[in-house]
This record gives sequence, C-alpha cells and structure tokens, in this order.
Amino acid sequence: MIENDIYILGIESSCDDTSAAIVDGNGKLLSNVIASQKVHELYGGVVPELASRAHQQNIVPVVSEAIRQASISKEQISAIAYTRGPGLLGSLLVGTSFAKGLAIAMNIPMVDVNHLHGHVLSHFIIDDDNVEVPEFPFLCLLISGGNSQIIKVESPDNMIILGKTIDDAAGEAFDKCAKVMGLPYPGGPHIDRLAAVGNPNRFKFSKPHIPGLDYSFSGLKTSFLYTLRDNLKEDDAFVVNNMADLAASLQHSIITILMDKLHKTVIDTGIKTVAIAGGVSANSGVRGAVAEYCKKNNLKAFIPKRSFTTDNAAMIAIAGLFKYRNNDFCSLEKAPFARVEI
Repeated sequence: MIENDIYILGIESSCDDTSAAIVDGNGKLLSNVIASQKVHELYGGVVPELASRAHQQNIVPVVSEAIRQASISKEQISAIAYTRGPGLLGSLLVGTSFAKGLAIAMNIPMVDVNHLHGHVLSHFIIDDDNVEVPEFPFLCLLISGGNSQIIKVESPDNMIILGKTIDDAAGEAFDKCAKVMGLPYPGGPHIDRLAAVGNPNRFKFSKPHIPGLDYSFSGLKTSFLYTLRDNLKEDDAFVVNNMADLAASLQHSIITILMDKLHKTVIDTGIKTVAIAGGVSANSGVRGAVAEYCKKNNLKAFIPKRSFTTDNAAMIAIAGLFKYRNNDFCSLEKAPFARVEI
C-alpha cells in the first residue's frame, strides 16, 4: 500500500527525553530528533520538576527540527501522535499540551499512544537498516526501567500480558544495583560495559521462584546489597577491586531470570517469533542471550536498533500510524495518565 501523502508527527515526552519524529504512510522513518537532559546525572535519577521544565524549553526546537529533517512542511502533517502515558505526569503534560495546541492550530486529528505500545511496535519502523517486520502473532519481552512484561502481540491494537514483574522492573534492578556500587546514573550502560570484561560466575545472587510466567527482581537486589555489605566489612576496597565481576554476575543473574520466563512462554504458546523492546533491550548481554536462544531453538528473533530501544518519538509515530489507519483518533478532553499496563 503506497501512502506517501500521509505524514505522522510523533511526540514523546514521558520521562527525560524530548523527542519528535516523522513517519510517512508506509511507516518509513523520515526523522527522529531527541533532546536528552544531562542535569539528572547530578542527582542520581530523574527529577520530575527539572524534567518538565526542560521539556518546555526543548519541545518547540525539537519538533521544528524533526519537520526540517523530514523535508516536509508542517502543512503536510496528517495527524499528531503523542505519548499520553504512562510516565511522569509533568513531562506528559508538556507533550500533551503542545500536541493539542498544534492540532487545533492546524485543524488536524490527534492520536494518543500508550508509551508501552510504542516500544512494542518500534519493530515496524522502516528505515535503511530495518526493513523486515514481525508477523502476528509474536512474543515481545518488554524490559525497561519502569516496566517488565512478556506480551503476546496479536495485532497492533491487541496485546495480551502473559507475564510481568510482581515488584521491580529489570532496568530498575540494573540502575539501583549500579547506584550502590557508586556508578553514575543511569547505571545500566555502565553495568553493561563492565560486564563485558568481568566473570559472570564469580558471585551468586538469589534468584526468585515465582510460579507461572511472572518474575521478580526485589530479592535479587537485596541479595546483591547484602553481598556488598558483608564483603565491605572485610575489605573497604571490595567494590572497587571487584567492579567488573560484580557487574557481570549481576547482569548474568538478571538475564537468567528473564530467559527462564521467556523460554516457558515459548513452550506454553508455541509462538515462533520473539522480539525484545524497551531500554534494557539495548543491553549487550540481553541482546546476545535472546539471539542465541532463538537461533538454538529455530525461532525468529527481532532485536531492535539501539536508537529505538530508548524513549523516542519514532516509536510513537509508528504506533500512531496504525491508529490513524483505523481512524482511531482522540478528543481534546483526554488527559495524560501516569500509570497503566499495556
């Protein structure tokens, strides 16, 4: 289907990245601009008030640059897709308010997008490096700092949660353990870098025994903390001297938990296509484990480009395109929401 006269503007402002993107009617990515906020590194985590203020400063230039890079005029935009939630409410309000104002000014429809749907549907973004898309149904392991779920994706608008964390998300486990090691925020990338040169079998941490397809990371975090506490009593330099091995062992434990539940899901459903999405899907160990598992079990694996794993407007635009095709528009009265499942 050729729909080159359709252009969807996507706006993402759920946390600390302000992003705008343009996709055409075929799902081809024309631009994807992201303004990150470095100020949160000073505080070891995202400060909501600072995030919303930065979004206010960034959103106009980011949207303008996305339109410029797409080589279209704003008058050619067919609809505006925006992240309605979940996320930080103050940040979401900035993106929502801007989308509503622009839609009114241009007299074009709006499409509200669930941030988690965007992550899952990022595999349908078409660019020079990503031309193959999953066939329905497929399984998606959605792993990020705020959410961890195993999802059966029947269609763009029909996603069923088969398993989820009962406490902390995988990304939260990475970041909080990194913080107690004294690593900068966000800790996940630092753990990934150190794990590449560490021994994953050096330390053993508690792994939960959760029935079904749900999983947990709370006990793992506690076990990690106790390991550091007990060893620091004997050696003040324990963390510094064992940084790489601690990172590798932590990463190995998290991946083992994730892969155990993914394997059970594949067996239960019989689905032969597996995708990963979300910020933690940028982790080298996770990407390698999923690719190896799928190859060994004759499954089709979809590993996203790292630029599509973090919060970005390209995934919001592609999710918006699916809703646009179904004339699934939203009214101006809809308010953003901070928490929701898939």
